[in-house]
Amino acid sequence: MRGEPVFDVAGIGIGPSNLSVAALLARWPDVRTRFFDRRPEFQWHAGLMFPEAVLQVSYLKDLVTLADPTSPYSFLAFLASTKRLYRFINAGFPRVRRREFNHYLQWVCGQLAGLEFGKGVEGVSFDDDLVLQLAGGRVRATNVILGVGPVPYMPDCVAAHRCSTVFHAADFLQSGLDPRGQRIAVVGGGQTGAEIVLQLIANSDRLPRELFWISRRANFLPLDESPFANEWFTPSYSDFFFHLPAAVRSQLLAEQKLASDGISPPLLETIYQRLYELEFIEASPCRCRLWPGRVLTSFGREAGSWMLELDERCTATREALRVDHVILCTGYSYGLPPFLAPIADRIQLENGQYQLNEDFSIVWDGPADRRIYVQNAARFRRGIADPNLSLLAWRSAKIVNSLLGRSAYDVDDEAPLIDWGTYAAVPEHQEAWA
Repeated sequence: MRGEPVFDVAGIGIGPSNLSVAALLARWPDVRTRFFDRRPEFQWHAGLMFPEAVLQVSYLKDLVTLADPTSPYSFLAFLASTKRLYRFINAGFPRVRRREFNHYLQWVCGQLAGLEFGKGVEGVSFDDDLVLQLAGGRVRATNVILGVGPVPYMPDCVAAHRCSTVFHAADFLQSGLDPRGQRIAVVGGGQTGAEIVLQLIANSDRLPRELFWISRRANFLPLDESPFANEWFTPSYSDFFFHLPAAVRSQLLAEQKLASDGISPPLLETIYQRLYELEFIEASPCRCRLWPGRVLTSFGREAGSWMLELDERCTATREALRVDHVILCTGYSYGLPPFLAPIADRIQLENGQYQLNEDFSIVWDGPADRRIYVQNAARFRRGIADPNLSLLAWRSAKIVNSLLGRSAYDVDDEAPLIDWGTYAAVPEHQEAWA
């Protein structure tokens, strides 16, 4: 339609992923870009922005550094620009506070043009170009980058009961929960579950009457952040993983889970020490029950309380639990965003996930020069590092190179320490590794 703006790149969602692409594309101002987000301003995990929460990765794994160490949009550039570089060094933080990293991301937003907040995309269709329908009109683009990310996951038996007393951890700080005197169940044994538990027991004046920490895992297990495990968070391993058969990829994801979803050891130690203090030093009436090895199988309302039924995995027995509040720390899941409905039948899926090319573009039946890239939705194709910050800059650089049609950024990995094998030698029909 004549008069509609046409962009070379339109990004849907302004989280760290698309913000990284926008920062790397800033070197080429002749590339016409626009990024849209329905939120009024940038926020990153606002519901989990606890004062003491820290990144589980190095601050060098920011938006740009591992693709362009000289970029003016790095975390170090942020520290220098805000006159805190020497103070940051002298403070000796072992990990960057999540709140400060959010300040960095907001700072980058303030440096870049072409970011439009308060403009949600309602639909994406195709008519020679990819057409984005916005609340106040529409725009056309040669390429689209999906950066909306996954959405909070709640088990089916709980999702229908979502309310002010049953909610996902992503809404914790907005929930207004006053734990005093309450019976609370925290479901989920990963990093988020641990952070929520600490918030609930940290203040002696605001303790729950009973706290149940429930996990399907055999114990409350630490993050595997050893050097060899971190080799899974490298470009060379991502490329190796990409070419493996689907069954092998699924098996590896299960085996590697604690490298991406374990609990930071210092946090585990802090929780253990706090539980000791409550029981032996403060003699607190708060009862904290740790229930690993349990699977939530049934959920409902009964006599003014929430009733949870749990299967105990080791003994095959069933337990019932009554509480006042339930906090689901059950992670996130990715599905096709509703705005893709107009072209959903043109997108090829594999077990409900996008089929992807090596440059993170989706396999679809549109023209080869009209590409749809996807961010943070390739875990089943690229491995455990995909939803993580570790390969954020590298993935964005791959997308930028594809958009520009040349190697604008060096995305070749340094020589890997570990010989993962030759993926070309893995037979495609192989179902799993023994």
